[in-house]
Amino acid sequence: MRAYAKLARRFMDVLRIRGGNALRGEVAVGGAKNACLPLLAATLLTDEPCVLRNVPELSDSRFMREILSHLGAEIVSAGKNSWRVEAREIQPKTPYELVRKMRASICVMGALVGRLKRAEIPLPGGCVIGPRPIDLHIKGLKKLGCEIENLEGSMHIDASKARGAYIFLGGRYGSTVTGTSNILMASVLTPGTTQIDSAACEPEIVDLCNMLVKMGARISGIGSPTLKIQGVERLHGCEHSVIPDRIEAGTLLLCGAITRGDVAVRGARSEHLGAFLDKMHEAAIPLEVLGDDCIRVRGDLAGAFKPIDIVTMPHPGFPTDLQAQFTALLAMTQGISIVTERIYPSRFMHVPELQRMGAEIAIEGPSAIIKGVASLSGAPVMASDLRASAALVLAGLAARGETWVQRIYHLDRGYEKFEVQLSKLGADICRLKDTDMPSEFMENG
Repeated sequence: MRAYAKLARRFMDVLRIRGGNALRGEVAVGGAKNACLPLLAATLLTDEPCVLRNVPELSDSRFMREILSHLGAEIVSAGKNSWRVEAREIQPKTPYELVRKMRASICVMGALVGRLKRAEIPLPGGCVIGPRPIDLHIKGLKKLGCEIENLEGSMHIDASKARGAYIFLGGRYGSTVTGTSNILMASVLTPGTTQIDSAACEPEIVDLCNMLVKMGARISGIGSPTLKIQGVERLHGCEHSVIPDRIEAGTLLLCGAITRGDVAVRGARSEHLGAFLDKMHEAAIPLEVLGDDCIRVRGDLAGAFKPIDIVTMPHPGFPTDLQAQFTALLAMTQGISIVTERIYPSRFMHVPELQRMGAEIAIEGPSAIIKGVASLSGAPVMASDLRASAALVLAGLAARGETWVQRIYHLDRGYEKFEVQLSKLGADICRLKDTDMPSEFMENG
């Protein structure tokens, strides 16, 4: 088994980063990963063609297109980062071998229930950042009148008797984004009126609502925690552009700050990044809002960054998907900072790797206590998940010496050609095969 693992790993990509360069220039973010997946799923709700634009070319979006194709949809390119989806005849069963690759594929469940009134969905597996149960999804479907049976690891859903209903979607850690997407898509073609209370308010949910309205859905309360849906008989095709990725935007702003650079990020919308920008200001990081969709960070003009406290919360609170990246910056901010994770309390897999680079961080329950150090040192590190990998890249950009980030297939799930973007800003970063790593690093992790 060990020999097989070493053979398989030979073909994995790694990033080599030589830190110390201040990033400078302008960069544009792509479409939001967390928006494009439910938007692709929503194309199953109609038998007419839908065209999605500004779709990021990520491994997750490719997996979702594979799932749609398996279900019977025809998908063809409609230009750069654009796809035409026509789901004239689809079937209700999704294969485990595709679903297991990406937990977010569960969002096809609501679309299949809405369109076909039945679905067979393999239960998603575990997740390295902690439990991510779908109990709220199931609760919402049952409130609509769906009958659900678990057979051999798959949910068999019968929605033939579904009717509009009142649904409370709040959970232990707040609202559920993917659960809200699923119940929205299930209810737009369900007879009667559905009211979702404690609905997620994330910009990605607003984007989904806006596309569904273009398709003929009747939804009110968009952007609020209370959504009302009046079921309609059918939906039609539409054209829709995916919103810019606020998490990518925040990550790039942090790249500019941590390297003491000057970076303008196109596609960074301040209305999507309120709590994040507030913490940037609190940490004394100079920012300029340039119009509706551009923010500039001036790390080169900053004095000493200030330690801060962060608590992740559902939108409009501080996003959990920027917690790891901000932790990397705070690791180099003199003083004591505290980061508390209220969405996924186990989401600190990046901490041991930052410690390898010299960070002084202690985990106390759901909080990371960070004692900022003057500098980090390059080291071989291992990415454990999507946002952890971004945090390690940030640390490598600012560290002394050379950093090798392994398992960057995690990074490719949410950032399109990230190393190319950073190189254009002046970073010394390149993608290599792990066989190019120094031999003493090969057994790390």
